[in-house]
Amino acid sequence: MKAKVHFFTALFFLIFIPARAGALSLFDDNTLISDFFYSTLDSNEGTTSFRSLLIPFGGRTESLGNAYTGLCDDINYLRYNPAAGALQKEGQIALFHNSWIADSKLDTLAFTTRFNKIPSLSFGTFLSCFYLPFTEYNAFGDRVTSGYYSETTGAFNISYNFFEGYDFKGLALGATVKASWRSIPNYADDDTGLVIPNSGISQSAAAFMADIGMMMQFNFLKFYSSRDPNVRIGLSLQNLGAAVTGFTKTLVQDSPLPTLASAGISVRFIKPFTLSLDFSQPLNLQDLKTYHLPYISTGISVQFAPFLLFLAGAGIKGSNPHINAGFEFEVAKIRLNLNYTLDFTSSLAPFNKFSLSAKIMLGDKGRSITAAKIDELYSEGLMFYAEEKWEEAIECWEKVLKLNRHFNPASLGIKAARYRIEMLEMIKNSLKLDQD
Repeated sequence: MKAKVHFFTALFFLIFIPARAGALSLFDDNTLISDFFYSTLDSNEGTTSFRSLLIPFGGRTESLGNAYTGLCDDINYLRYNPAAGALQKEGQIALFHNSWIADSKLDTLAFTTRFNKIPSLSFGTFLSCFYLPFTEYNAFGDRVTSGYYSETTGAFNISYNFFEGYDFKGLALGATVKASWRSIPNYADDDTGLVIPNSGISQSAAAFMADIGMMMQFNFLKFYSSRDPNVRIGLSLQNLGAAVTGFTKTLVQDSPLPTLASAGISVRFIKPFTLSLDFSQPLNLQDLKTYHLPYISTGISVQFAPFLLFLAGAGIKGSNPHINAGFEFEVAKIRLNLNYTLDFTSSLAPFNKFSLSAKIMLGDKGRSITAAKIDELYSEGLMFYAEEKWEEAIECWEKVLKLNRHFNPASLGIKAARYRIEMLEMIKNSLKLDQD
């Protein structure tokens, strides 16, 4: 196993570092990149406010090229698809740090859990802050003001998995309500050079919005043994709402929020490999005729061991291509992810961008123990059934249904056992009539 890990680590550096070096030599002045992707340039890009709502938390999702709407198998679902909380195997608390472009950064604290008494119900929350240093100089080069431009977002999520059963895994629906605050430092008057009181708050803004989503999972072309479905499909609408500014005078509507409609799919045909694909369409709710170009992203994860994953992805957003790669590993219930992004929207100086995440896995509140008990009781019932001890088999399978009323094999087994009992009674009654 160590040899395999060392091999893929070496492979990572052999592939991505030379590829990056080639990119550096080929695109020294960025002109060839601009020319090549000019046809995908979005003329309406940047016309929305609170752009930090589109920045990923970092870590795992960036490693997959942000192709996550149809996967959402960890706490990052809070950013991509609010329906996936009800499908999480474990509760999680996570810290994210995303070193974005131009000295900007995004830090996030997130939490999610599923209810013990209602396993199909979950809730989650996160607090995220995007910040960028702000310094103003006058005509003489003297520093006048300094501070931070920031956008802070708090959110609460709830989701529920409807119609969950043994064969059909249910339809998960969810919603996230969010509130954001844009903070701008005070700035100086161009003529006097003096700081204008409340000039920052006059351009600061508040936003209120919601995300809605759905997700379903099923089996298709599955070439390995597992009760977990190998296909997930997700749809989401993000940042449905509005923003207001002008807090020193009259409140007015701010620029439209970066509303986004996304569809995604993830597939695992064989156990070590998971493929994901996302398609996203930006929307302007204040002017639906304003057209934004859609963008697409794809990702792949390869699981070398239960504690180690290699992830890679790529995407094109307008005229901005990006390539991603990262590792995720787990130690003592702490899951760490290190991601590197080669993003042609910033610079080609090595290294471009890094993001980190640390997730503490809080356990499944005994759901795996219950599942193991169900398997044990069901197998015991099968043994009694094979020995024609149908009453004992029924007793075992009724215990199964008390633990999980959706375990259809137990229901079918009870019906079959009762049919056998009824048939035996009919035979006995028939023999009595013949004797009489």
